[in-house]
Amino acid sequence: MTNNEPVTGNEPVTGNEPIALAAALASFDALWSPRIVTRVNDYDVRVTKVEGEHLWHAHDDTDEFFLVLDGELSIALREPAGERSVRLPKGSVFTVPRGVEHKPYAPGGASILLIEPTGTSTVGDRHDPVPAHVDATTGHALEL
Repeated sequence: MTNNEPVTGNEPVTGNEPIALAAALASFDALWSPRIVTRVNDYDVRVTKVEGEHLWHAHDDTDEFFLVLDGELSIALREPAGERSVRLPKGSVFTVPRGVEHKPYAPGGASILLIEPTGTSTVGDRHDPVPAHVDATTGHALEL
C-alpha cells in the first residue's frame, strides 16, 4: 500500500501506513487478547475486545494507558488509600500508575486501546491465577 488510505482489510500490516481501528478490531474475536496495531518508540499501541472480568494484576515498572473506543470499561484499583473503581465510558482515557494493582472489567463488553512498553504482559508482573479465558500475552501481531 503506497497511498495514505488506511489499511482496512486483507492487506499485510507492514511498514508505516495508516490503520483503521475498526478494521483492526473486526479482524479478531478473541476477548482479552490484544493486537498490536503500531509501535511508537519502545511502546506498543494495542487494541483489544473485552467482556466480563480480567484479573487482579500490577505492572511493577510501567504505567498502563487505557482509551475506551466502544462500550464501557471499569477498572478496580487497590491504592494506598484503599480500593476504588473508575468507570470509563466510550471516549474516556485513564492511566493506571505503575505498581498499582488493578482489575479491568466490562460486563457489557468494550473495545479498548492500550499503550504499553513493548513486551509488557497483559497480566503484569504480579497477578492472580490466570483463568482460561484470559490470554496471558505480550500482544499478538495484527493480521488484516
